[in-house]
Amino acid sequence: MNGLTLVHEVQIRVKDQEYAVKVFCRDDGRHFARTSFSDADIIVNDGATLDEVLHKHRELLPLAISSRQMRSEISILSNSFRLDRESEQ
Repeated sequence: MNGLTLVHEVQIRVKDQEYAVKVFCRDDGRHFARTSFSDADIIVNDGATLDEVLHKHRELLPLAISSRQMRSEISILSNSFRLDRESEQ
């Protein structure tokens, strides 16, 4: 990643699970925090300072995790409902 410097790494605990957070500083001095759930699923928050971006990330990470869990549960229920409907036909 050109123009980026890793300035901080921390583990944030949400619902008994640890999530790795990496904070980078851009060449322009702004910061962003990044947590990867998978290669294709990443949450990023930006801010002017390290403290600001960490605060924002700590506040929003639980919401991001909850929304992913709800999406997964809805997908499971939807698939189950679809299979039930197909078996009735």
